Amino acid sequence: MNLNTTAQAQNTYDAIVIGSGISGGWAAKELTEKGLKTLVLERGRQVEHIKDYPTANLHPWNFKHRGELSSEVRQANPVVSRCYAFDETTQHFFVKDEEHPYTQVRPFDWIRGYQVGGRSLLWARWTQRWSDLDFEANIREGIAVDWPIRYQDIAPWYSYVEKFAGISGNRDGIPHLPDGEFLPPFEMNCVERHMKEQIEKNFPDRHLIISRTANLSQAQKIHQSQGRTNCQARSLCNRGCPYGAYFSSNAATLPAAQATGKLTLKPDSVVHSIIYNESQKRATGVRVVDAHTKQMEEYYASIIFVNASTLNTTLILLNSTSDRFPNGLGNDSGVLGHYLMDHNYRGRAEGRYDGFQDQYYYGRRPTGVYLPRFRNVGKDQQKDFLRGYAYAGFGTRSSWGRAFGNPGFGTSFKEELAQPGAWYFSLTGMGEMLPDVNNKVTLNHDKLDTWGIPTLKIDCGYGPNEEAMTKDILSAAADMLEQAGLQDIEVVDTRQAPGLGIHEMGTARMGKDPKTSMLNRWNQLHAVPNVFVTDGACMTSSACQNPSLTYMALTARACNYAVQELKRMNF
Repeated sequence: MNLNTTAQAQNTYDAIVIGSGISGGWAAKELTEKGLKTLVLERGRQVEHIKDYPTANLHPWNFKHRGELSSEVRQANPVVSRCYAFDETTQHFFVKDEEHPYTQVRPFDWIRGYQVGGRSLLWARWTQRWSDLDFEANIREGIAVDWPIRYQDIAPWYSYVEKFAGISGNRDGIPHLPDGEFLPPFEMNCVERHMKEQIEKNFPDRHLIISRTANLSQAQKIHQSQGRTNCQARSLCNRGCPYGAYFSSNAATLPAAQATGKLTLKPDSVVHSIIYNESQKRATGVRVVDAHTKQMEEYYASIIFVNASTLNTTLILLNSTSDRFPNGLGNDSGVLGHYLMDHNYRGRAEGRYDGFQDQYYYGRRPTGVYLPRFRNVGKDQQKDFLRGYAYAGFGTRSSWGRAFGNPGFGTSFKEELAQPGAWYFSLTGMGEMLPDVNNKVTLNHDKLDTWGIPTLKIDCGYGPNEEAMTKDILSAAADMLEQAGLQDIEVVDTRQAPGLGIHEMGTARMGKDPKTSMLNRWNQLHAVPNVFVTDGACMTSSACQNPSLTYMALTARACNYAVQELKRMNF
């Protein structure tokens, strides 16, 4: 009995954070800096900043396949191989298909990174704030449920996380894309400036801006104190940045948490479920399976933050059953697992611009240009679809790579390839996906993983609204390129499945009513107030902005509230 008591005391913390990615890293930083002894559980391996970035400084000729995937790797990994960032230089940061299987009822490409830092090592780093155009959309249109918060609730937290993370960008004065706390912006190249001029001349309600990105264009003292410095414009971000020039858990939040002396980080810890105490009416801890020994152990805390990324967070909640919650922890409403969303990146367009032959650019800027939403904003009201979309874009000049697949040899052929080719400009749409109860995940008890935990069944697809929006994404992009004088315009609907946007969200949504939502305005489970969910699972709608900045702000806000409540002895 004394041994059990001692073991429980050794495994007891003030707070437990499940997951070490973008939101989990923020939870670790905030909770430890507020004085809480915090345990961070990460199912993947340890990755230490700089030390564990094995390809960060390698050249193409250092790789067997010059950075490309071999046919064997592609054949073994048909899902993850579709991801733009998965190649020979980054494959060590991605989950391989056969290692963590799941069931696709409808096609869904689940792209994952299981290691300390999660996908914060791999994200595209584009960061935009939401506005009340987004937070009020559901209630305005009678779709799903209303968000329990508005822009004014989260605005100061956007500022808080932007200052620490380091976001480069320009203050553009667009009401539905609020400005933030920005470092100096990266510069547009000549063809991008031309596109900005032409688009804004021909379409006064559209604004082409430099993207807002979590790369340190000019590191401030707050970043230098983290051991981070300016972006070197290498555009090798997905390999892990030894300069700490882009924001990741490994470079920023986890070291900040470690510096407090309050952090315990346990990699290789696969969370099985959350422990619910019926008499106390609260969660008391977490069951964890050791990734290698497969032995189960329990850890205890007053506060639990679930930040395992959207689908794994929902898997954990669904698997946390008890007499009180037979269908998953806090799932009185029955909505847990439903309303899965991703962004629609299917529509793409590109054209050639015959000009600026005397101009080029220096370095490999780690970002691009961004065209914020203009549909269903102000006077633009569409009949065919609700909500809207944004575009990511970039201008580039072709180089020696244009010779691939073309005949030629000899001195003159080589000399011609040593000269820059034509300028090109491309746009990729990012469309909002409506919350739909039929887009869902459920537990597959007939197919357990290596650790004896049920795997997921994912049943998700684009609906009529997304299909109609895709058509408009393509036609609007072609129109803008044509009006700007581009030639040989190509538009493509990739028909890619949901998931490949890597912005999966929903399935444990926030809301005002416990009968129709999982979480309240502070990201607490309605029925289990000492459990918080602040990753993508909490999202009530998807908007069309990149979501990670919103996860960061919601996490910092929820941590502040949780600590206040703990001090008031409300847990």
